[in-house]
Amino acid sequence: MNKIAMITGAGSGVGRATAKALAAQGWSCVLVGRKPDALEETAKLLKGDHLVASGDVGDPTQVKAIFARIKDKFGRLDMLFNNAGMGTPAIPIEDLSFEQWQAIVGVNLTGAFLCTQEAVRMMKAQTPQGGRIINNGSISADRPRPHSAPYTATKHAITGLTKSIILDGRPFDITAGQIDIGNAATEMTQRMTQGVLQADGKMGIEPRMDVDHVGQQVAFMAGLPLESNVAFVTIMATKMPLFGRG
Repeated sequence: MNKIAMITGAGSGVGRATAKALAAQGWSCVLVGRKPDALEETAKLLKGDHLVASGDVGDPTQVKAIFARIKDKFGRLDMLFNNAGMGTPAIPIEDLSFEQWQAIVGVNLTGAFLCTQEAVRMMKAQTPQGGRIINNGSISADRPRPHSAPYTATKHAITGLTKSIILDGRPFDITAGQIDIGNAATEMTQRMTQGVLQADGKMGIEPRMDVDHVGQQVAFMAGLPLESNVAFVTIMATKMPLFGRG
């Protein structure tokens, strides 16, 4: 029986790379995101039986509808990858608007919580019971870039969510892991090639890595039997200036 994985932010970047890696290992993927056309493009790259489910992960009604579609089509869920995320402009914290703060919290933190909540409900109820939740933490879950307070705050919160799932899911064979990603070559990190603000106030071009390496790492974590878990892992461009950044 194929295992079922739900991937948020599946229309591009890390989400698309993860879908490709999982499908290559025989998983059926539920592709979630706000852009139906982008999700369909991802689906065209995959062999096997998959579900395109567009929606806003920050909206509880839409999240419930997505999980209803999963239950109707597949009957269970083995893995959730909370990958959907967004950043804010690199501007001083006092210049950020309330709307910018709310938008990033809604996607990065509330979206991960809502999807986790529904996944746990399904994983507890299904037979056999259990499953795995993997959160995209980003290296900002460990240390910030300059002028990144909202993004950094949500990613630190994801670390707390990951630890709570590990603890609370233990009696039900539900576990969680977190992948902290540094400079995967996606649209989101394109600006690294032009130069970004460093902690010393200078601008610097940063190396990036093949995003498929991230997808392969998530697929490895997802493929472990539930008796084993990669709780936290950092995957990064080798020469990016993370160590020494603060």
